[in-house]
Amino acid sequence: MLRYKMIEIFTSEEARWRGEPLHEAVVRFVREQKLAARCLVTRATDGCYENGEIASRKLEILSFNMPLRITILLPAADCDRLLPNLDEMVSDGLVTAQDVEVVAHKTRQRLLPRQIKVRDIMTPSPSRVTPATPLDEVVRLLLAAVFTGVPVVDADSRPVGVVTQGDLIYKGGMPLRLGLLAVAQGDQLEAVLAALAPKTAREIMTAPAIVIDGDQSVTEAVELMITKQLKRLPVVDAKGRLQGMLSRLDVFRACMREAPAWQTFAGLRIQVGNLSLVADITRRDTQTVLSETPVEEVIRIIDANDLQRVAVVGPDGRLLGLISDRDLLGAFMPEHPEGIWGYLTGLLPFTERGKRYQEFGETLRSRTAAEVMNVSIVTVREDAPIDDAIRLMTEKGLKRLPVLDGQGRFQGMISRDSLLRTGFASQEEEAGA
Repeated sequence: MLRYKMIEIFTSEEARWRGEPLHEAVVRFVREQKLAARCLVTRATDGCYENGEIASRKLEILSFNMPLRITILLPAADCDRLLPNLDEMVSDGLVTAQDVEVVAHKTRQRLLPRQIKVRDIMTPSPSRVTPATPLDEVVRLLLAAVFTGVPVVDADSRPVGVVTQGDLIYKGGMPLRLGLLAVAQGDQLEAVLAALAPKTAREIMTAPAIVIDGDQSVTEAVELMITKQLKRLPVVDAKGRLQGMLSRLDVFRACMREAPAWQTFAGLRIQVGNLSLVADITRRDTQTVLSETPVEEVIRIIDANDLQRVAVVGPDGRLLGLISDRDLLGAFMPEHPEGIWGYLTGLLPFTERGKRYQEFGETLRSRTAAEVMNVSIVTVREDAPIDDAIRLMTEKGLKRLPVLDGQGRFQGMISRDSLLRTGFASQEEEAGA
């Protein structure tokens, strides 16, 4: 048996807490505590109060102040924490508490409650550009921001498209991703911007814009993002005007705020169903190299597989560090600024780079992965719940997270995309059932 308490509040429809109907305030308060609690409100059909007032559904004495009962069932250990607040909130009614023996407590994990709306978690008043905005201005805007895409709006602020980092690279000719451009030297950055300036947002934007209404549920937004393979959605009002942007990061932040601590629930012997683990969403085909691998080979792997990072492992498979294109830029820029810039921007074919930058090529062959890898990395265990991965990636601003087994051996990587697809897929199936 599980030790639980049942708190009951006997009150009325007219009871208020700070101007809000008391029953609504109590339900919201209990929800915000993120406890393993069930709360329900029942409305009576007949009753009477201490002052002699009768409440009835009979037409001849119809009452507009029907009795209400608010029932809260929760683990006994949490009861004392709740009671003082409830006692303060109830100015008209009775508050009772009694012991209850629970045979089993079962619940299904949901990363986000169904009632959360897009407007509740979107980023309001987002930056925007017009179809005529030159690409150099678009890039300057994105370099100064934390996002990598911007909506394109018409004269009435209605979204007509979106310019993403992919659009800038594959349609606009931007040679490096925004994260690398942000740390480029002044002359190099200005040369890239000058080359982009003749083109406009209209020429490269992804159109038409796929949008979502602010009053739709986040569950619907996630389903749309998964189906259309989108990282972000412009949010519009009833007239189709841009009012916000919803990104995957917004969704993950909402998960951290709204979802309870499922591991704590498990510690209370609550059976949590549909609990997904990091192992369920790990991409196992991630590229790895040994610590003694020449940097030249690391660059070939990044080039050939369109990767942003490679894992460095020891002979036993333990993760030693990560190498990203940004790590390479930082490692070689002081000594060979032109060489590393040429390699990473792809301004010359690989064979030509070797001829053009012979000295730099020799450096690449002499340096090893261990010398340039980043060892200050955040990891997650494969047996951790998805909630832990969401928390780490959101708090640290990570787009990818290395996964380790119990012995510290590298198992693969998880991404924001895999979190969204696997973490929410079961919820979508459940909602559509």
